[in-house]
Amino acid sequence: MIMPQKTIGILGSGQLGRMLVIAASQLGVRTHIYAPDADNSPAGDIAHARTQAAYDDTAALARFANAVDAVTSEFENVPASSMDFLAGALAAGKACVSPGKAALYTAQHRIREKTLARDLGIETPAFWHVNDPASLHSAMAALNGNGVLKTCQMGYDGKGQVRISPGDDLDAAFTTLQTDDAILEEMINFTAEASFLVARAADGRTALFPASLNNHKNGILAQSIAPAPLSDSVITAGQDAVCKLADAMDVVGLLALETFVTSDNRLLFNEVAPRPHNSFHWTIEGCASSQFTQLIRCVAGLPFGSTECYGTWQMDNLLGEDMPRLDQLAATPGVHLHLYGKAEAKAGRKMGHTTKNIG
Repeated sequence: MIMPQKTIGILGSGQLGRMLVIAASQLGVRTHIYAPDADNSPAGDIAHARTQAAYDDTAALARFANAVDAVTSEFENVPASSMDFLAGALAAGKACVSPGKAALYTAQHRIREKTLARDLGIETPAFWHVNDPASLHSAMAALNGNGVLKTCQMGYDGKGQVRISPGDDLDAAFTTLQTDDAILEEMINFTAEASFLVARAADGRTALFPASLNNHKNGILAQSIAPAPLSDSVITAGQDAVCKLADAMDVVGLLALETFVTSDNRLLFNEVAPRPHNSFHWTIEGCASSQFTQLIRCVAGLPFGSTECYGTWQMDNLLGEDMPRLDQLAATPGVHLHLYGKAEAKAGRKMGHTTKNIG
């Protein structure tokens, strides 16, 4: 019997792409990285092939499409137009493009994603579109309290946002963001942050992962505990919400939902990511099928695996400032160490993570 050899194209070259390459290799699937920095990158270093080109280089995208059997993305800021081009460029019978144009388009803009959540009946903090200082003054008057001003696009890990109060210099706050496309969000006094993850196939089949309870420091995820020790009502609300969003966005692959949990057990929408998510890295050791394996299964046309969880897990991010502790971590029994192969350690830069079974 001759086994069919599939090649999955991955847009993006960072650590999420690297872990996708590892998961694909375990299933005998080849990978091809496409990114402006594909050479000498965490994912490019270990992939079977790589293309270094801009995301809007249609000639390079066409060659890439001809070399792969399906396409997925490791981050949501790939231009939706590039995903649309690839969907048309893939040869007949190779139509799987993950997460899809609609999912990328929605997740790339905070107004679009929050509007969708609100329209689906998912409770969402109050928000206003802000495009100049005058609209910020108007929005703050309507809010009449503390808020968070964010860029509508590209912000991550605490970047591109500033907290503001009614007495602050609003003109200066708006100038700080250096954009005319911003969102003012109501400041939420939450007691916990939780994330939910679903894998969804093109035919609508889904596989839910246990929820993660998250702790952030300086806007960057520091630690996740899973399955999240939250009430059944909160878990059910989060799982229902992420499935509704995945269906509405016609996601093929993964969709992560980040939420706030209030003291009275209300669940509030924060944001979505149609890709593997940092708060579910614990699934590599903690679940029968990791988030990365599930995504490869989806785009390769394989059935979903089980998401059965093996106990309670803790995931800790390793930033540049944590690198002096590597020897200690590597020698600690029960700690699974994952490093991303980045050449230079910088403060606040994600260099790896650890997982351990805590019960």
